[in-house]
Amino acid sequence: MKKAAPFAWLILIGTSWGLTVPLIKISVSEGYQPFGLIFWQMVIITLVLGMVNFARGRRLPINRKVLFFYLVFALVSTLIPNAASYKAYTVLPAGIMSLLLSLIPMMAFPIALVMGLDQFSFKRMAGLSLGLFAVLLIVGVPSALPDRAMLIFIPLGLLPSLMYAFEGNFVARFGTGGAGPLQLLLGSSILGLLIMGPLALVTGQWINPIHKWGNPDYALVASSLIQSVAYTLYVMIVRKYGPVFSVQVSYLVTASGLGWAMLILGESYSGPIWFASALMFIGIYLVSPNLKKNEIDIK
Repeated sequence: MKKAAPFAWLILIGTSWGLTVPLIKISVSEGYQPFGLIFWQMVIITLVLGMVNFARGRRLPINRKVLFFYLVFALVSTLIPNAASYKAYTVLPAGIMSLLLSLIPMMAFPIALVMGLDQFSFKRMAGLSLGLFAVLLIVGVPSALPDRAMLIFIPLGLLPSLMYAFEGNFVARFGTGGAGPLQLLLGSSILGLLIMGPLALVTGQWINPIHKWGNPDYALVASSLIQSVAYTLYVMIVRKYGPVFSVQVSYLVTASGLGWAMLILGESYSGPIWFASALMFIGIYLVSPNLKKNEIDIK
């Protein structure tokens, strides 16, 4: 039972995170715009992580240095990627978005090379090549997408992966400004909602929560809660079992994202998509770096 516990946590986190894929698709299904959705997502995440941080007895660091990190992370981990993904979700199938998000570790490798954080490796370059080939399959094979008009939204769907890949390398290069990962997400969420609230109002994308709720409202709340809890649990398993084991959650997020989209949204995928999925999984395996447990400090 004790040996099974790490895998149970991994499955729980991966399948939960994957569930947010169709939930986000539902949240944009009836006209809600990105800025309004992001604002309320930040409110929910702030409340959940704020309670977790308070229960841990930790103060949220506030100084000039850490505020800069909160701003960077608000932009690259939430505001820019979520604005792009919410727009892409209005057109692209949820399963395709799940596959595009699996490119994060592959995009992280060339960024790490440019920033001098990693060394060239033929094995990891092969993984990157497989990921790129998988994207070419999605955009180049006529039967891969239900509608070829969706092609124009593929770059938008790739932008979140690029942002998250940059985020990881930014942490590796510059650290977290003195905040732990959970505190960093909390601080950036608070700053993010302060930025996004006025933007939602002036652009007409504000969502008034006082109305008869429908599926998009419940889906937004559910996806935000799941992300908050899943992230908290992910930090826990990184601390307890190490980053090498914990990073395998990416496989489960991608696979469960496809599965949940099929189950909840009734999506179906052609042969090229399944082949692209297989290439993505192989690519993730090849690109994943060899980390040691003491290389990441989770506060």
